[in-house]
Amino acid sequence: MARQLRAEQTRATIIRAAADLFDRNGYESTSLSDIVEHAHVTKGALYFHFAAKEDLAQAILELQSQASRRVAGEIDDRGYPSLEALMRLTFGMVRLAVEGPVARAGLRLATGGVVVRPPVPHPFTEWLELMSRRLVGAVRESDIHPDVDVDAVAHSLVCFFVGTRVVGRSREPGTRLPRRLAEMWHVLIRGLVPVPRRPRYLSLAARLEREVMAAAV
Repeated sequence: MARQLRAEQTRATIIRAAADLFDRNGYESTSLSDIVEHAHVTKGALYFHFAAKEDLAQAILELQSQASRRVAGEIDDRGYPSLEALMRLTFGMVRLAVEGPVARAGLRLATGGVVVRPPVPHPFTEWLELMSRRLVGAVRESDIHPDVDVDAVAHSLVCFFVGTRVVGRSREPGTRLPRRLAEMWHVLIRGLVPVPRRPRYLSLAARLEREVMAAAV
């Protein structure tokens, strides 16, 4: 049991080190030797768990997918209105990115030409599904204008969400992400939400930003 635990800890250490380097330097610019040095493990230990750099990328993308589904499930269990659930989902994803390198690296891998192998879904495909379902519910609950094109809004929302993070990566610290996400939601709320319901969701965006920032301290 102790040996198995050590192996699991070593694997987690390697994944975290790889994620940190993929996030900071990019996939192509990171070698297995870099990962070995950064993780403070032997090459034998790395190859025991991962046969190639591509396998490490897949492991990171799988962990990101699991984390996204876990956040979505926790939010669904609390029974929030659909638009609130969608906003909480995006802030939950940003919180993962602020707290650790795996979510940040997963996004960089997804935007850097790494092929996502089944059964792991591509992050953008998964996010489209998660967001579309909640947008449909928000229309049904009258929190979003009834004549919106849900598919177009979901696609734009994913592009907006991803673009905010990609642009921010090279321009400002990751701790700025919650502020940028709140700004994104201020724009979207004014375009999607009927006027009488806007104050509630504008206030929610500000509150969620504060919660993520407080958790990151």
